[in-house]
Amino acid sequence: MRIVRMDESSRKNILENLLRRSPNQYGEYEKGVAEILSAVRERGDEALFEFTRKFDGAVIDSGNVRVTEKEIEEAYRLVDDGLVEIIRKALVNIRAYHEKQKQYSWFDSKPDGTMLGQKVTPIFKVGVYVPGGKAAYPSSVLMNVIPAKVAGVEEIVMVTPPRKDGKVTPTTLVAACEAGVDVIYKAGGAQAVGALAYGTRSIPKVDKIVGPGNIYVALAKKAVYGHVSIDAVAGPSEILVVADETANPRYVAADLLSQAEHDELASAILVTTSEELAEKVSKEAGRFTEELERGKIIRKSLDNYGYILIVKDMDEAVRTADEIASEHVEIQTRNPYEVMMKIRNAGAIFIGEYASEPLGDYFAGPNHVLPTNGTARFFSPLSVDDFIKKSSIIAYSREALKAVHKDIESFAEAEHLTAHANSVRVRFE
Repeated sequence: MRIVRMDESSRKNILENLLRRSPNQYGEYEKGVAEILSAVRERGDEALFEFTRKFDGAVIDSGNVRVTEKEIEEAYRLVDDGLVEIIRKALVNIRAYHEKQKQYSWFDSKPDGTMLGQKVTPIFKVGVYVPGGKAAYPSSVLMNVIPAKVAGVEEIVMVTPPRKDGKVTPTTLVAACEAGVDVIYKAGGAQAVGALAYGTRSIPKVDKIVGPGNIYVALAKKAVYGHVSIDAVAGPSEILVVADETANPRYVAADLLSQAEHDELASAILVTTSEELAEKVSKEAGRFTEELERGKIIRKSLDNYGYILIVKDMDEAVRTADEIASEHVEIQTRNPYEVMMKIRNAGAIFIGEYASEPLGDYFAGPNHVLPTNGTARFFSPLSVDDFIKKSSIIAYSREALKAVHKDIESFAEAEHLTAHANSVRVRFE
């Protein structure tokens, strides 16, 4: 891994380089995505099934697009019982964590005849996109479905690309069944996002779409925002480790590579006050890369977006971490809790040398759907909040309105909205 001593020039260059990974930078794909969405909107199932044959190589039609109970039963037979138990253990942890996020309606009545409040209502119908095809991501199923279930979403619709044989990856089906998905459809890519956003004869329109996907899925979600709500436009995965001379270089290197293996656009960054640690981590990363199955992907990722940044002190380390605003931030320092309190921008923060990033990906309980590409400055992890909406509640008695009606009328007239003023005035003529 390249080692860079931080200064203002290198800071600017690194931040600019990292921003190139954002889905917002891939404008050349937008035209193709727009054409797919337009076709699905106009021709519905016909276009959906055409694109499924073209991109996934699977023959899907109205007769087999929906996953059947028989297919789910077959998936359970194909998945190792031990893995099913692990999925169930993870589900318990994820559900327990998200239960603590639940919000409730509240109402505040006063003796003057006013009542104000907030009504919390679950979103009625949610679409969950789960990547498929060659890869299997049962963890993504759990992370997207469980907070929706905790929130009380009435209907959860899942879409996932079929394999060429027209079947869905068994682990994905098992995870979906365990999490409580209501219906699963064999559809992926921008065409699946279009089907969820606009509705087709086979796939119902939903109110919100969540879940990760490739650049086509990300851009499709961005394009349909407004027709439906979305969670976020996800970019490539990333990790940033803040470490001092007390950190174990082998642990740090292993954690950096855990994200670099996702794809060539993934980012892995170490920010450290120790030049000695920097050198050791670089060597350990090189050794691991030679041994690991996805070594080629890791090498490209590190060559493009991997950095070891040497800073003068921990304050500069925190400043650097906040400017990058990484999806995952690990803190491996002498006083990790003290450093954690200073960090402002991070999707998830992992404290100490035994809180490695994959713990959050699979098992601990907090959601692994996190803001990327610097959006941790203003976005939060997926949560129960993403699956509810709030309505303001206002009730006034005649006496309560009488006490303030002239103020309201004057305010409305100051804005030249006389109909507003009249709406209040007529009640006291």
